Amino acid sequence: MRNGVIAIRRDGSIALMNDEAYRIFALTRGPEDVGRPFTEVLKGRPDVQRVLAGAFEMTTLPNRVEMRLKDIDRVIGYTLSQVKDDGERPIGAVMFFKDLTQVEQLEERERLRDRLASLGEMAAGIAHELKNPLAGIEVMAGLLRRQVPASRDAQSLLADIISEAKLANAIVVEMLEFVRPIRLQVERTDVAQVLHQAITLAESKATRGNVAVDVDVMPDLPMIEGDHHQLCQVFTNLVTNAFDALDGRGRIVIAAKLGILEEDPAFGQTQAPLTTVVVDVADNGPGVPPELTDRIFNPFFTTKPQGSGLGLAIVRKIVDAHDGRIDLYSSATTGTRFRVTLPVSTASSWFK
Repeated sequence: MRNGVIAIRRDGSIALMNDEAYRIFALTRGPEDVGRPFTEVLKGRPDVQRVLAGAFEMTTLPNRVEMRLKDIDRVIGYTLSQVKDDGERPIGAVMFFKDLTQVEQLEERERLRDRLASLGEMAAGIAHELKNPLAGIEVMAGLLRRQVPASRDAQSLLADIISEAKLANAIVVEMLEFVRPIRLQVERTDVAQVLHQAITLAESKATRGNVAVDVDVMPDLPMIEGDHHQLCQVFTNLVTNAFDALDGRGRIVIAAKLGILEEDPAFGQTQAPLTTVVVDVADNGPGVPPELTDRIFNPFFTTKPQGSGLGLAIVRKIVDAHDGRIDLYSSATTGTRFRVTLPVSTASSWFK
């Protein structure tokens, strides 16, 4: 198992920083890092600086503590120890840590599956109970409109009733779709075709305005084993959300490329490298607020006035059914990027 190691002297200078530490913290090794103050070497990692700065002040040092590095979207587990001389005086400190990002993501996926199971049972019952009354309201309001053709006020009110009933029915239908088990019609699927079809469908669901859409698909991208229709639903939803976020102005970049997932030593098991297709749907809009990123895939969570909160939950469910994964990267300065990683061949255990 690979661990990152940082050792500092009592004066705050770096005594040792191994390659794994540079990799986890996404830093580039400098030729003269050893001997420099750790505050300079770790300039872009303030959370790590705070831990090391307290190494000689805390009476009880942290042991097996987790820390989230939001700027690089990683989670680490670390232990901090002091190095003492023969007189038991601290002369240095050592931080041992490992990358727990994938472990954290897998645990979150399991928690999400548990929530979905309980919510699914409840939602299915509610949806079935609501569907028939809503249909009755819509039909009766339509009949009533025919009885009062001369009354403008009545026509307007009844039109609103019908519109709201249709909206509520659409939410119920989406709820039923969400709780229904995913059944894939697996076939050899061209991702480029899926993406172009998704853009066309998204334009029928949301106002594109002056939004520029760039599509960059790697040449000779292999076909994948997947459900063409449901993958279209995934990317239609992502592009529709991007159109809504941009409000008629901005740019969406959709890129598809080949990816390789290799074994993570932290899991202590051997798996053959997995060939994947990685699709990014990115926009330069306002981004998702940091406090909402952990809830964005939760069922019934929405920031839209008339949203059902099921769109991204269904997206994640479809991606999971393809043995894939979806990740969100967002900031107020760069916008929002959804990354969908799909195995070229199904029956992968990498993301389970």
